[in-house]
Amino acid sequence: MYEKPKILPEGDKAVLVEFGNEISEECNDKVMALYGFLKEKNIKGIISLVPTYRSLLIKYEPLTIPYKEITSKIENMLSSIDKSSYKNAKVIEIPVVYGDEFGPDLEFVASYNKLTPEEVIEIHTKPLYRIYMLGFTMGFAYLGGMSEKIATPRLERPREKIPAGSVGIADKQTGIYPIESPGGWRLIGQTPVKIYDPKNERPILLEAGNYLKFVRIAKEEFYKIREEVNNGKFNVKTYDYAN
Repeated sequence: MYEKPKILPEGDKAVLVEFGNEISEECNDKVMALYGFLKEKNIKGIISLVPTYRSLLIKYEPLTIPYKEITSKIENMLSSIDKSSYKNAKVIEIPVVYGDEFGPDLEFVASYNKLTPEEVIEIHTKPLYRIYMLGFTMGFAYLGGMSEKIATPRLERPREKIPAGSVGIADKQTGIYPIESPGGWRLIGQTPVKIYDPKNERPILLEAGNYLKFVRIAKEEFYKIREEVNNGKFNVKTYDYAN
């Protein structure tokens, strides 16, 4: 992590604040502290904030807030905040049914790592996964915290169609496909929860800086929850993150 964050121009309507060249919770804590602080201040002229693993992209309207003014404000904020400034992290529980038609690669992941399918599920559901950033497709969360005990290479030939809600593993990462799309991750399960739903007032369920917990469910519960989701009667369980 850099001793002092770098403030870099990104064209004439954006500024990038870079905290380091590593992927770590410590670095991302700094990103989320500034992100939370700027959201709270609601500075006129700032259009949007895009947090990533190690930086924060700040898009702004230069006719409302010139470059020198926005960089000056950022420098002042950086000198007065630390990671404790961001205290609103939540844990979102995502129900998942593992194996069979929902996770056709579970057996391979187990075999590759010399584990049983039950051990893979136990390892996968144990951590709280940090949501570092969103990208790739609408609502796709880049998660940190997966055990290397279940790390598995991607498919040599990606599938042309993966169902929305599929939970996969690719190398040392795990994630959820928010929409139906092609993909090369090893599929181990599926959630009935809609990670991305354009019909909702808040279409993207997950948010950078929060944490995700996978919770194992039975096949019968999967169909029950899916019906509740489709009828607008299911509420995802969330609670405050306790560090």
